[in-house]
Amino acid sequence: MSVGAVMTAITPTTEVHHHILSVLVQNRPGVLARVAGLFARRGYNIFSLAVAPAEEEGMSRITIAVDVESTPLEQIVKQLFKLIEVIKISELDPRRSVERELLLATVRIAADERSQVLELVNIFEGKILAVGSDALTVSLEGHPDKLNDFEALLGGYGIVEMQRTGRVALPKLDQQSRLRTMVTPGSSPAEKGKVS
Repeated sequence: MSVGAVMTAITPTTEVHHHILSVLVQNRPGVLARVAGLFARRGYNIFSLAVAPAEEEGMSRITIAVDVESTPLEQIVKQLFKLIEVIKISELDPRRSVERELLLATVRIAADERSQVLELVNIFEGKILAVGSDALTVSLEGHPDKLNDFEALLGGYGIVEMQRTGRVALPKLDQQSRLRTMVTPGSSPAEKGKVS
């Protein structure tokens, strides 16, 4: 395996196949199910969905990556704003955003392949989390394209189990990162001021 070939492979692609919506919601039971259900009922393809508490107490941020081809953004935004828990929706341009994801994988390896897998993890700047007699558990954080390439190469050794978190994203530190930020009419005046 050539280091140069691998480093070329992990460069994120510039072609955009997805939209990213960052949805700020009130942290209430069932909100995630209602948001996911909205997409499912309309047959919209979700590439990735991640949710966690936001910077403000009582709020969560849902990051949704959706298929560019099959998903009309205007319709999604209108439908999302019908959910009373939705406070703000930001559409992020993938080319002007920082996207990250975490991958954990357990790989079954023969003794004579162990050094190859260790080299692969090192090249991708991953981490070894656990070592067994015939398996390794590894982690990698990075752009989703990088994780896709890493997963494909690990697959040649035999992945026993794997988990990915789903992508999270924030705009890069410039004023053009957010295409649009929309605030629901029912949100607080302080929140309405946060339009960039």
